[in-house]
Amino acid sequence: MRRRDLIAVVINGVIGAGIFGLPSKVFALAGAYSLISFAVCAVCVSFIVLSFAEVASRFSETGGPYIFARESYGPLTGFTVAWLVWLARVTAFSANCTLLPDYLSYFFPSLATGIPRALLVTSVVVTFAAVNVRGVRTVTATSNILAVAKLIPLAVFVLAGVLFLNMRNFSGSPVPGYHSFSQSVLLLVYAFTGFEMAVIPAGEIRNTERDLPLALMAGMGIIVAAYISIQVVSIGTLPGLAHSQRPLADAAARFLGVRGAVIVTAGIIVSLAGNLNVLILSASRLIYAMAKRGELPPPLAVIHTRFRTPAVSVIFTAALMLVLTLSGTFVYLVTLSVLSRLVTYLLTCGAAPTLRHRFRRPAPFALPGGVAIPAVGMAVTLWLLSNTSWREAAAVFVATLAGLGTYWLSRRFRAPES
Repeated sequence: MRRRDLIAVVINGVIGAGIFGLPSKVFALAGAYSLISFAVCAVCVSFIVLSFAEVASRFSETGGPYIFARESYGPLTGFTVAWLVWLARVTAFSANCTLLPDYLSYFFPSLATGIPRALLVTSVVVTFAAVNVRGVRTVTATSNILAVAKLIPLAVFVLAGVLFLNMRNFSGSPVPGYHSFSQSVLLLVYAFTGFEMAVIPAGEIRNTERDLPLALMAGMGIIVAAYISIQVVSIGTLPGLAHSQRPLADAAARFLGVRGAVIVTAGIIVSLAGNLNVLILSASRLIYAMAKRGELPPPLAVIHTRFRTPAVSVIFTAALMLVLTLSGTFVYLVTLSVLSRLVTYLLTCGAAPTLRHRFRRPAPFALPGGVAIPAVGMAVTLWLLSNTSWREAAAVFVATLAGLGTYWLSRRFRAPES
């Protein structure tokens, strides 16, 4: 994987379906000041991204946050982080894959329900699983195409929309209260997550030390610019933005007509496809990395003799994703995605100073200011965690126990061989 491949993974990992619905929800909370919400969220996330960049530059092994936590805090913590991150990938895939037939039904209504819907979901999962089995070059080529394809409709939306801005829409909004503004920032954090998927397949990256940090920053820079531009156009062209269920499609329909709605809908479909592709990539590599270290059943570490990919891990992950998508049981589990990512962010930010002390040498990509940036990243993550519910915490606890049970059984099974 080259630098441009990694940038595409960052874009596909972050830009899923959220940005196509969030402009109205954030506007309802903060009005025109939602532009500041986007900026504040981008700054907060940047501290976490920079911490990831330093820590990731030290490692060339597949696993990402799993390796970071393992080396910083020990095998058990490393496994727990990896288990939760993998679960987040699986449930995120199921959620987004369920949306795909809904948007495709705009063009083909029969795909919305029943057997056609099930066949579509199955074919999508099988296709992306096959792409991942064939090799990382196939995955990245697909990812590159989808990243460009998803940015084109967004670029059309922004470039056309700026010609129709009504500047009066940006004035007159009351200053939001602290709670509303904080909620708007918290909501946007979810739209900015997913960048960490680029660090997971480190073992398949040509130059981790140089390319990965730059790809993280370049990819997130593109995303921030796109998000803020989208919000500007949404506010400036769509009266009643706060009540829109499909803000981008509704805004595009106002200044581009029916063709605008079609373009945005097509963009959502491509965006989902790109997101699904990298979710299988990152999730399968995580359980492969754990199985390789004897923390999951050994078959998950098997490498395909021809394609040199973790084929069993890919197939197992894709099969579970398919079952969750078709059954609908993922609805409750999807809440785990947010918390597991936040735990990962907290521990990765904390790993930066820990690894500095352990290795006694600067990272290939060393952050300025000592531990200031990772410390702010930890503070931001703790603030976000403080706003989660006990119900979500209980779900994470149950999922963690299930993972630790698997870990214990796998270690016990392998003990007689050592």
